[in-house]
Amino acid sequence: MAGGLSALLTVDDLHIRFGARDVVAGVGFTLQRGQTLGVVGESGSGKTLTALALLGLVPPPGVVSGSVALDGRELLGQSDKQWQRTRGRRIAMVFQEPMTALNPVMRIGHQIAETLVLHRAQGWHAAEAEAVRLLDAVGIAEAQARAKAYPHQMSGGMRQRAMIAMALAGQPDLLLADEPTTALDVTIQAQILDLLAELQAEHGMAMLFISHNLAVVSDIAQDIMVMYAGRVVERAQADALFARPLHPYTQGLIATLPDPSHPVARLPTIPGQLGEFGSGCAFSRRCTRADAACAVRPELRDAAPGHAVACWHA
Repeated sequence: MAGGLSALLTVDDLHIRFGARDVVAGVGFTLQRGQTLGVVGESGSGKTLTALALLGLVPPPGVVSGSVALDGRELLGQSDKQWQRTRGRRIAMVFQEPMTALNPVMRIGHQIAETLVLHRAQGWHAAEAEAVRLLDAVGIAEAQARAKAYPHQMSGGMRQRAMIAMALAGQPDLLLADEPTTALDVTIQAQILDLLAELQAEHGMAMLFISHNLAVVSDIAQDIMVMYAGRVVERAQADALFARPLHPYTQGLIATLPDPSHPVARLPTIPGQLGEFGSGCAFSRRCTRADAACAVRPELRDAAPGHAVACWHA
């Protein structure tokens, strides 16, 4: 994965603690302008909390430590006023469920215009016109009329597009996309992925794309980070990860993907459930290769150039 002094975002040793438990532990990565990093893992693996930490939105009583630097400037520990300048303008987020993220009693166009007024110092008249243009840019037909609609008057696909328009309104350097296609049918899902790729190429922004679905991530990300129980267990370029997955969990995720060229009556599953198991490898109780060595947690290490894994038996 690309690194170096020119990185837009540098995350180092990120920890998120609730009470006595680290629900995210030791996460680190870099992200360049124009690059997409896919973050995959099943529900509860820490993907969304990692994204929320980048926006200073981890809910109390969560405690965040480590380092999150944007263009070399540390974000963790900054004031509420500084966070307000960062959110929307430098980093924006497309949430998984737009019905809970959008204001239900405010018209869509007004919600987008509010971002323009706050982050781009536009007057309301100009902002309302720009909101219509943004809705049109994300593929919403009859944008002028849709701008006057409330969230409940739009379909799931249109609400998701409106969320993307709102996130892009501030022209952010980094877009966090949290499961943006999970609740959509396959056709709309493909349209949203194409839209994100087009808008990223147009604006040159970096993107952190979060999903539990490796197949979806493989369509949009150049690099992939696999998380399990709050830790990074594998990280590599997308092509390398699919060609030679090293961690048993990554191998299990890829094995569950349907392959039209080799149809089977029943897709394989990963046995057991996500959990944290003391000081050892959190995946050990679900892993067919586990042995006594797995009582000690393996650290993330380079197994090949640009390909890191946390497993004693990779």
